Amino acid sequence: MTSIIKVGIVGYGNLGKGVQQAIEQNPDMELAAIFTRRDPQQLGEITGAVTEHISAAEQYIGKIDVMILCGGSATDLPEQTPQLARLFNTVDSFDTHAKIPDFFTAVDKAAQGGGTVSVISTGWDPGMFSMNRLLMQSILPEGEDYTFWGTGVSQGHSDAIRRVPGVKAGVQYTVPVQEVIDSIRGGETPQLTTREKHRRECFVVAEDGADREAITRSIVEMPNYFADYDTTVNFISENELAAKHSGMPHGGFVIRSGITGGGSKQIAEFGLKLDSNPEFTASVLVAYARAAVRLKHEGHKGAKTVFDIPLGHLSPKSAETLRRELL
Repeated sequence: MTSIIKVGIVGYGNLGKGVQQAIEQNPDMELAAIFTRRDPQQLGEITGAVTEHISAAEQYIGKIDVMILCGGSATDLPEQTPQLARLFNTVDSFDTHAKIPDFFTAVDKAAQGGGTVSVISTGWDPGMFSMNRLLMQSILPEGEDYTFWGTGVSQGHSDAIRRVPGVKAGVQYTVPVQEVIDSIRGGETPQLTTREKHRRECFVVAEDGADREAITRSIVEMPNYFADYDTTVNFISENELAAKHSGMPHGGFVIRSGITGGGSKQIAEFGLKLDSNPEFTASVLVAYARAAVRLKHEGHKGAKTVFDIPLGHLSPKSAETLRRELL
């Protein structure tokens, strides 16, 4: 496959910006257009690219090889991916783990009907971490998996903080418990509760006159977000928040601790330390966009996950070059 891959971006938040930057790092790709629900003229002045309202997407059938969908998993992707998969090859980062099977079914129906390839749930978890869990479970069938996230900013939990009455601004970090990681690396295979694996650290700017004790209580007792974790709430100024907590770092580890035939302990680990979560996730999406186009050229259709795609399809290099340089 030697022709330039023409890419569309749907949504232009942090992830969409990262995708635009990642496309510029891949000489075999070019950005055809950005699609938005905002005013495309105003956004176009920011992006420096062709910018269209999402309603104009159908006009680009035959002009775009793959759409990279950069919306959120809560409401955007469940609607947008099936709609666009009928018309284009697509890639998304749907990350609500429990809902992936149903999401796959809906997208597969749309992509099969449209004769397109739709790669769902790419990124690093789900995505790269999923691949490593599968790989190591297959190699070490007797053992335990452990996944740790952080230290990093959780966007969903940060949003939850900001919804608490009296909170002006805030950010939350997911922090793995180092002692537990060290014990697993040492060959132990403990059964861990949610609280034992991670803690949550919050940095909050309170409104003037707000009840800080009430804010703290609302955060640490919040079900589904903080109640199951050891949570620390730190009150800081707006200036400190801007100076020290404006980035979006993240990362984590997947560790498989297993035993092979002679009773030997074997530990496999994959880790990430990211200065920018959205920029790294965007780079993963762009690689899988290349794979989606290749699968389409090979006659495939329907929804795919990272489990279905040969690693060689992610690279712009030929199979011969990969064998020579990397194998």
